[in-house]
Amino acid sequence: MGVWLKNGMSFNKDGELMRTHIKIEHGTIAAILYEQPLEANEEDVIDVGGRLIVPGLIDLHVHLREPGGEAKETIETGTLAAAKGGFTTVAAMPNTNPAPDRKEQMEWLQARIRETARVNVLPYAAITIGQKGEELTDFAALKEAGAFAFTDDGVGVQSAGMMFEAMKQAAALDMAIVAHCEDDTLTNGGAVHDGEFARRHGLAGIPSVCEAVHIARDVLLAEAAGCHYHVCHISTKESVRAVRDAKRAGIRVTAEVTPHHLLLCDEDIPGLDANYKMNPPLRSREDRDALIEGLLDGTIDFIATDHAPHTAAEKAKGIEAAPFGIVGLETAFPLLYTHFVKTGVFTLKQLVDWLTIKPAQCFGLKAGRLAVGAPADIAVIDLETEEAIDPETFASKGKNTPFAGWVCQGWPVMTFVGGTLVWEKGRA
Repeated sequence: MGVWLKNGMSFNKDGELMRTHIKIEHGTIAAILYEQPLEANEEDVIDVGGRLIVPGLIDLHVHLREPGGEAKETIETGTLAAAKGGFTTVAAMPNTNPAPDRKEQMEWLQARIRETARVNVLPYAAITIGQKGEELTDFAALKEAGAFAFTDDGVGVQSAGMMFEAMKQAAALDMAIVAHCEDDTLTNGGAVHDGEFARRHGLAGIPSVCEAVHIARDVLLAEAAGCHYHVCHISTKESVRAVRDAKRAGIRVTAEVTPHHLLLCDEDIPGLDANYKMNPPLRSREDRDALIEGLLDGTIDFIATDHAPHTAAEKAKGIEAAPFGIVGLETAFPLLYTHFVKTGVFTLKQLVDWLTIKPAQCFGLKAGRLAVGAPADIAVIDLETEEAIDPETFASKGKNTPFAGWVCQGWPVMTFVGGTLVWEKGRA
């Protein structure tokens, strides 16, 4: 029988924004009508009132914290936050306790996802046992158990030899190595970027080179191994240059950038507020400008939130002692739409692509497009209504954001996963 989403606006295959009706049937998109009248029974129609219809957003870098960190987030609460933010597919990082570093743990995680997730979850497996950088995991067994890719996110793989062997094994399985790039010998035990804010407050600073040197190392290793190498949360101008040069050399490297690194720099930190503490840290204005340029010229492939919830008690410890990370799933689209699309820096089509088809293409996913036969993973977004960001309304357990009070447009109002309405604004 199916359901029609009526009177939306979406991009056609030529990138033109057009009046659209979409039919959902048996979990897939059964029909798309552009600029045509719709004849359907009223009970089978959801009138979206001219709002934007996009493929469900994709976030390939989130922390759901389960198992071991359920006080911060669970698979259920994190995926509800994703649905509220318009995301229908997320990839969960493995820095949990225990980590998914063996087949049995990955099988447990997959079962937990099936039981409690509100959206599609792609679980990463750890590169090394316990993410300690000492012994590689069994890549083949973890792939068989459903691993999406391999990463030790949260820590960088310090040994070049260990990383090279990981890349060779991943390449043999046609899997990606996804890297948190940070040389531990260069971090200085810092809490913020090694810049003006750190100097003004007498804080140890994390220099840009600690990230860039790992990327420079790893792109050469990836070339030698024939591996797809993906850079997490790129943050420095030197890192952008290293990725750009590697792509020009034909190396199979992709990269992501977070909304907060596009929106903020260390000059914007108002004081010793741990909600501005993340890793990598907010860098300089020049770094932020290089990230925007890198996204626009294709050096950086897509946007990912690095959604990292923590408890209020943890963040209350202060900027030096508090853990790194902020939440991002529920605010990503409105922040980016308001501050980049509305100001003319990005087009709406570019923003949608960076959150849908671009990550899907980089990792060979079937998601990320509106097409007949594609999964009915769909978000409906209100581009007009203005609302202030209020952490107390978050579905996530984490309220740790530097964007509280920011007034934005571009708020998701409905999210469908496999044709099922999993979240609707105003409905419990």
